[in-house]
Amino acid sequence: MRLRDPRSVNLTPIWVLMAVNVLVFIATTIRPEAINSLGVTWSTFYSQPWTIVSAMFTHANIFHILFNMLALYFYGMYVLALVGEARFFLVYFIGGLVGNAFFLLTNHVDMAIGASGAVFALGGLLVVLVPRLKVMIFPIPVPMDIWIAIIIFAVLSLSPGVAWQAHAGGLLTGLAAGYILKLQARHRRS
Repeated sequence: MRLRDPRSVNLTPIWVLMAVNVLVFIATTIRPEAINSLGVTWSTFYSQPWTIVSAMFTHANIFHILFNMLALYFYGMYVLALVGEARFFLVYFIGGLVGNAFFLLTNHVDMAIGASGAVFALGGLLVVLVPRLKVMIFPIPVPMDIWIAIIIFAVLSLSPGVAWQAHAGGLLTGLAAGYILKLQARHRRS
């Protein structure tokens, strides 16, 4: 699979996702109680099944949305350059849905919110398709392979209060999608 220059790619899909996330964040900042209607828990999922999707656009605080949107931008531009818009959206949304489903299957008490499962899916795809892609993560000023950065983020996901299950579900989805796309590309070449 050939990586085009990410600066030459139409980033509109990323800007649209970021805009929706920011609008939902502004709305829940104005009306914090709305988070309870948008986040996914077992009880909300049974009565409001759309929360498995709305949770992907809901964030707890400014740092939560900031880190997710930065990762969406940087991972997203490379994924768009590699696989195009349709597959970008497919991996993003399936990763977010699987991440939230993993959370529901393993946590019957807490609420999950955030785009992390979807963002981890993009990262997982990159790990498989371009494992030597150099990235830098704040505050480490040294370029590292994408797979090392993803391991660091996965370990940080184990912090208290973080829905590590959503991160793991998204990451597994991205790894699987990358593997499938790699096999398809190999099959087309042969």
